[in-house]
Amino acid sequence: MFLHTGLLLTVDDADQLLGVIAHETGHISGGHLVRGTEAMDNAFLSSLLGMGLGVIGGLASGNAGAGAAGVMLGQHLAERNFLSFSRTQEASADQAGLSFLEQSGISARGMEAFLEKLGVGEPLMNDRDAGYRLTHPLTRERIEAVKAFVARSRHADARLPAATEADLRRLQAKLYGYLDPRGALQRYKANDPSPAARYGRAYAYFRQGDVRQATPLVDGLIADEPRNPYLHEMKGDLMLQTGRAPDAVAPYRKAIELAGSEAGTIRVSLAHALLEQRDPRLADEALKNLQIAAKGKAQSAFLWRLTAQAWSMKKNDGMVAYATAEEALARGDIPMAKAQAERAERLLPAGSPGWLRAQDIRGQTGGDRPR
Repeated sequence: MFLHTGLLLTVDDADQLLGVIAHETGHISGGHLVRGTEAMDNAFLSSLLGMGLGVIGGLASGNAGAGAAGVMLGQHLAERNFLSFSRTQEASADQAGLSFLEQSGISARGMEAFLEKLGVGEPLMNDRDAGYRLTHPLTRERIEAVKAFVARSRHADARLPAATEADLRRLQAKLYGYLDPRGALQRYKANDPSPAARYGRAYAYFRQGDVRQATPLVDGLIADEPRNPYLHEMKGDLMLQTGRAPDAVAPYRKAIELAGSEAGTIRVSLAHALLEQRDPRLADEALKNLQIAAKGKAQSAFLWRLTAQAWSMKKNDGMVAYATAEEALARGDIPMAKAQAERAERLLPAGSPGWLRAQDIRGQTGGDRPR
């Protein structure tokens, strides 16, 4: 499930965001992605069948207009069937989402409020056939269904923890600061002492490269929440991305200590800060962090590029080739991945972990495995 920036900045509160997540979870639990693909295939086949019958009818009657009408009818019926299927899925996802919210003790008022936001931009459709031309049920119909559910819900007036709302405010502030620094500074005024406002201003100054104004804001946030790993990560990012790699190391190490098993991407950032110093004595610490990160969710082309850089500092050409093969594979550069994997096999000891993985990469890229 992917939460897009537009959604995160549009919701008014965490209840609305959870309502959307519940709806999308309803799609997943219903297997709608797979069934939707099947429905599209069926609609395409129906369209082809209608086209074929239209052509045959036109040839048999000698009436080109009748043939064209048959083709259009086939396409129209296929489209109607698919849209009907889509509307059924959306209504089903709404109902499943409402059930999930109820089971979790979360109010469905957030889903209702978000649907009302969507309904503001929905054009009025007065013709009775309008609903059949949509992929979703009419928003006003969805709102009515949710309102009926809320009326009988045991958790209609449940409130989310204040910390949950605060997390959303901070998330939005970070996005505004990253995407529109100037606008964020207008949104989060200098006289607003709230954590979210300070967070938004810090990221806005950070994005503008204004270290002088960003640093005291970040330090103040860390002083308020010394055990928040992501504030220490923010301090490291500020130092690293403004050309102060040595000063980024300590904040990143602290962030990793606090984040524990969730520190994968922070480990990559620490490795980056270490390698930016071009000191071979730091290569081992960088490699250790990259190897741990590679075992989790932090794998990326950038991780493998840093890994190749670290092995280069250690003068290990075989592992440089292997890491470069992994990087190329992550980028989708199949010829490069294959060539570097073959080079790694030639340079690395047979049976070593890098050698074995290089064989796997060569197999994935269409190379023959050795006998």
